[in-house]
Amino acid sequence: MNADPPIPLPGAFIGRSALLDGLRPALARRPSVVVITGEAGVGKSRLVRELLDTTPSSRTLVARCQESDAPFPYAPLLETLSRCRPRPEDLPPVTGALRGLLPDLAALLPPAPPPADDPRTGQHRVLRALCALTASLGSVVLAVEDLQWAAEDTVAFLRALVSDPPPELGLVLTARSRTLPHTDAAEGDGLPFPLRPPPHVALVERHLVPLSVVETGTMAAGLLGVRTVPQEFAGRLHGWTGGLPYVIEEVLRRWPDSTTRVLEPPLPASVRRAVEERLRHLPSDARRVIGAAAVLGDPAPVHLLGAVAGLGERETRRALAAALKEGVVRAADGGYVFPYGLARRAVYEAVAEPERPVLHLRAARALARHGGPLPLVRVAEHYRCAGLSTEAVRCLEAAADRAARDGDAGGATDGYLDALRGGPSAVVRDRIALKLARVALNARPGPQVPAALREVLDQRSLGPGPSGEIRLLLGLLLRNQSGSGLEALEEIARAVPDLLAVSTGQAARALAIIAIPSLKGWPLGEHRRLLAEAERLLPQVDEKDLRSAVLANRATALALMGDPSAWDAVADLPDALTGEAAARVHANLAGAATALGHPVRARAFQARAWQAVRTNHAPYLEAFVETTDMLAAFTGGRWEGLLERAERAEEQYGDVPDFHAEALLVCGLLRLHTKGQTDVARRLLERAVRTTALDTGIVLTSAAAAVVQVHLAADRPAQAVQAVEGALHHVRRTGAWVWASALAPSAVQALVRDGRAGEAHLLVAELADGITGRDAPAARAALLTCRALLTSASGLQAGSGGSDGLYAAATDAWTALERPYEAAYVREAWGLRLLATGAAGGRTVLHEAIAAYQDIDAVWDVLRCQRGLRDHGQVTVRRPGALGYGDHLSPRERAVARLAALGLSNREIAHELVLSHRTVEHHVARALRKLGVSSRTEIGSQLGL
Repeated sequence: MNADPPIPLPGAFIGRSALLDGLRPALARRPSVVVITGEAGVGKSRLVRELLDTTPSSRTLVARCQESDAPFPYAPLLETLSRCRPRPEDLPPVTGALRGLLPDLAALLPPAPPPADDPRTGQHRVLRALCALTASLGSVVLAVEDLQWAAEDTVAFLRALVSDPPPELGLVLTARSRTLPHTDAAEGDGLPFPLRPPPHVALVERHLVPLSVVETGTMAAGLLGVRTVPQEFAGRLHGWTGGLPYVIEEVLRRWPDSTTRVLEPPLPASVRRAVEERLRHLPSDARRVIGAAAVLGDPAPVHLLGAVAGLGERETRRALAAALKEGVVRAADGGYVFPYGLARRAVYEAVAEPERPVLHLRAARALARHGGPLPLVRVAEHYRCAGLSTEAVRCLEAAADRAARDGDAGGATDGYLDALRGGPSAVVRDRIALKLARVALNARPGPQVPAALREVLDQRSLGPGPSGEIRLLLGLLLRNQSGSGLEALEEIARAVPDLLAVSTGQAARALAIIAIPSLKGWPLGEHRRLLAEAERLLPQVDEKDLRSAVLANRATALALMGDPSAWDAVADLPDALTGEAAARVHANLAGAATALGHPVRARAFQARAWQAVRTNHAPYLEAFVETTDMLAAFTGGRWEGLLERAERAEEQYGDVPDFHAEALLVCGLLRLHTKGQTDVARRLLERAVRTTALDTGIVLTSAAAAVVQVHLAADRPAQAVQAVEGALHHVRRTGAWVWASALAPSAVQALVRDGRAGEAHLLVAELADGITGRDAPAARAALLTCRALLTSASGLQAGSGGSDGLYAAATDAWTALERPYEAAYVREAWGLRLLATGAAGGRTVLHEAIAAYQDIDAVWDVLRCQRGLRDHGQVTVRRPGALGYGDHLSPRERAVARLAALGLSNREIAHELVLSHRTVEHHVARALRKLGVSSRTEIGSQLGL
């Protein structure tokens, strides 16, 4: 079953169950000693509590040692023993020595012995009495916690008890320790004395380690009352808390909406106190070194810590040894770090505020002297914290320059943004803004980049050249990545006058960019005018890179317009076009070729785009090429594995509207055609339409066509007509009929079904006129399809040469264009037309459509065809060779079961999934049997709904 995982209980014992299962039998053997070590907050006390709660038929006593400068003798032991009630007849005379120490038990204890002659004899008598009292209790488990703070008398008692334990005693000892215990060593880490029990005593030692990232996420889910938390959040939480259960609980108790935030959590007061308590035990030099480590942050070697703390190497190493012993830091990656992020914060905040800038300045200078590549970003942060903003900006700009040289567009963008936020001078600000604008195009930045560039432009301190270039690049950012379509075109248009004043090449480039058409842009006539302006300036452009950019955008614009001269323009592209420019132009050309119906050209362009993008780390271009490839795969019927790929892209490319819209489109189309999930598909398609910024002929038209099919399958022709109106308006407004190949056939079918044949004829005439003289094979195939569909409204007899000829020509056209879905769609319409008029061959044609749909796994379309056969009295024959699902639900059974669990009736399910009522009954019955339930109300729990 695919049930969701249960919500972990808030008190669930995460990551320790196997350990607990191993300790229970060991403690059950008597006498036994169990030693549990681990660092503070790792869960030793919780493990002891769980162990004692599950220990049968034994009295349990818990003593806890406390840190104290002058502890009362045997204090933790006396406190817990005072609560027991021994039988007087089991107490030997020596226990009378405890009358003064245990007044609550005085009435049960034997008479006190006479005073000892010397203090040592008296102390030994008390020790013997405590051991005897413990032995008199019979079957008992004594737990003594926090032995790192045990006083000498308590240690002496435990040493005596371990060396000769009572036969029914179970002894549990815990101590703070960062490493595995060494119970036979006099100087063991955490244990204040060696444990050397007799051979017959069962001795078990366990060291608790922090929780893993996965275990941290499970614990967080239980504390927050959710099934799971995002993996990214679990990783961040583990970094903040070190996987220590106590710290995790303290953080989440004060941060209930933590998973919705990105910021670091608040520092719990309890965690602050715990860290400060450890600092108090450190000598002065150790506190200075730890303060330096908190300022440096990353794993820091000895010489760097010493330089920031102002100490020599010998003093630094001695200080680190003390800090290591207290568990304040640990060794890692050749340096020293804090055990978890919040511990570092607590130490940093404990550094006196006036002292912090001094330490940060030392850190910046020490890092600058450090061997190897200069960590410019870290140095910049230290300069910023030291109050030296000019030096900080200088380092950030240098770091961004380095990232740009290395091809890391994202890192360079972040660096330039940080530098601008540092408040540089006007000259430096303008220089950095231009660098930011140039690099951000390939970085998939968020809205902060356009905002930063606008802020610089508003200062009006730039000359015409930089101002025009920044405005041009800002427009490109808005066009490509922010979802601001027309606003982007207008921003680029405003850049042209400034650019003309300083660079004809830059002005021509800007004009060629805004000449690229889109469904949400200007009419094609305006784009042609702009392209003509760019072509007029081209002879005056001498710079090779600018000339190449203009030629690349010219080829893209002509291809998207369906201009026959486009392929000559492609041939004119310079051979030297490489890297990011090559990836961009070939991805554009591949998309245009796919949309217009040139599959061979599309594959060639796509291969060159992949080749170029693989040699450059440009996240924007990688996303561009990937979504272009996904659209080509869908169009070509290569659907296997495509849904998973599209869903990954939808998750990854949410920051680039057009790429996100294309991923949503493919997800929606595949959810519809391969899963039959009409509601899910419509939601995805609606999101795609809302998300797309400009749309070069794919999203608006394909989404509208799919929604039309959903309405027509449900016999809602009027709603189908409404669904097509928005996309049709954009096509008519722009005149981009070459992009109507998906939209026009669906629109014609909807209008005919709604009794509006006259409007359908007008639409076909508009399409024919709009693609005249254009190189758009897909649009011509769509025109053939539309004319074939119109035969049902024109009175042309089905089965006649004219009608069949149109359908056959359309089918052949789509097949030649490697569009299997469209070819099957035409065959379906053809077969249904033949069946509706009683002409011969309808059943055969429709079965050919079914076979074609099955070849590409178009399940929903197969079911629609089968329903059409049933509606015309034909028997549906299942295609041989289909795999069975055994005791597992088939995709169709699962879809029916989910709708049944949501409360839909069989008739409503049949309407939703385009099935017959009887078929739904069969699917529901099989789902109930396979899930092992007897009613529809139980289905939801089995499916995890």
